[in-house]
Amino acid sequence: MNDDQLLRYSRHILLPEIGVEGQEALLGAKVLIVGAGGLGSPAAMYLAAAGVGSLVIADDDDVDLTNLQRQILHSAETVGRPKVESARISLQRLNPLARVVPLQVRLDGDALDEQVAAADVVLDCCDNFATRHAVNRACVKLRKPLVSGAAIRFDGQVSVFDLRRPEAACYHCLFPEGEDIEEVRCAVMGVFAPIVGLIGTTQAAEALKLIVGCGTPLVGRLLLLDGLAMEWRSIGFGRDPGCAVCGGAG
Repeated sequence: MNDDQLLRYSRHILLPEIGVEGQEALLGAKVLIVGAGGLGSPAAMYLAAAGVGSLVIADDDDVDLTNLQRQILHSAETVGRPKVESARISLQRLNPLARVVPLQVRLDGDALDEQVAAADVVLDCCDNFATRHAVNRACVKLRKPLVSGAAIRFDGQVSVFDLRRPEAACYHCLFPEGEDIEEVRCAVMGVFAPIVGLIGTTQAAEALKLIVGCGTPLVGRLLLLDGLAMEWRSIGFGRDPGCAVCGGAG
């Protein structure tokens, strides 16, 4: 690290759980963020500010006026522009040292596998089950830790799925694909703006911990937030040995 980096990241370096070695790990890390909306916005901002060296942000959508109530990466000036380009502008303004790679695509198939393979940590910040399950399958296949979040109305949830741990479950263990689970969208049900901030920030915290190797990640725990009561609950869960995605993984 040079003098500017030592000064910029000094409050992290002062933490014995991070120190110089941990900050250097952050500077050398690559994080894939799937979704540049309500969750991806705060997650990306904290990861960039914290010194993660490379952020790959994938989203095929454009900025809409209705996004600005909660998607803090974007502004009135970027309405109509690709979200990933708006994200790049905001993040490089926040930390010019961060390398931001915008991907204006909905990742799937080989392209998704390629990006997951190159990442140290993957953040699922999307808004639909199909993408969540596709990202989970890629992370299981390539043994990459996945930090998954979701938020709607006044409620949010976050967990970590890390198949590098033999006892860990995957997203499909907890939310099996194909089951009759109602998919709700912000456009129909609404969302309380700070909820996505709380969940996205928690995703960033878990990602930083995984990169540095400090603390206890949310593996095997689903953290639930009731924003109206401002209460957090933690629910434990285990691996499904019959899981169609990770059941045969050892």
